[in-house]
Amino acid sequence: MALFKRIRDITAASINDLLDKAEDPVKMINQFLRDMEEDIAEAEVSVAKQIAVEKRFKEQRDDASSLVKKRAEQAEKALEMNNEDLARRALQDKREQQERFETYSAEYDKAKGMATELRGKLEQMKDELLKMKGRREMLVARADAAKVQKQINHTLGGFGSDGAAKGFARMEEKVNQMEAEAEASNELRTPSRSLDEEFKQLDSGVEDELAALKEKLAKRSE
Repeated sequence: MALFKRIRDITAASINDLLDKAEDPVKMINQFLRDMEEDIAEAEVSVAKQIAVEKRFKEQRDDASSLVKKRAEQAEKALEMNNEDLARRALQDKREQQERFETYSAEYDKAKGMATELRGKLEQMKDELLKMKGRREMLVARADAAKVQKQINHTLGGFGSDGAAKGFARMEEKVNQMEAEAEASNELRTPSRSLDEEFKQLDSGVEDELAALKEKLAKRSE
């Protein structure tokens, strides 16, 4: 029946295909579950109607059965009272009620079979809904994990990129320039020595070397 068409669709393959095409899997999963719940509510109404049909045919069958029994008893009683015409009419109606009984019995059996089938499919739909609700939590968790992973990968993709490396090198060069300027500024603030002071420094070095040489020769003489 068309009413239960979604039973064939509620499979892992159909859900995976839905997720592949969906922009937002979580929203689509929730919508899918809502659709299933609506179908189940519709199915419950149909099953209730079919059960009502089953009960109505059962009542009509039982009524016809009771009349068959009643007319048989009436025909017998009429003969006992020597009223053959009344007995004949009772037997005629008994035959008609017997035909009604057989017709309603057949309709009742079909209605009962259909109601049983629909109840089974309804239970199947409810079972599938429970399974899908259980899988929903897993799928939502997987979707959230995938979003986080995608975001991290996007962030890491820009981390240490060529642009960042060039920017870092540019800042390093700027620091080097700042250090060079500071050193040059320090040299400018240091007073320069006079020419005499520089020669004095040179002489100081020679005198020290001469004193050391004298000391060496004195040690040899000893």
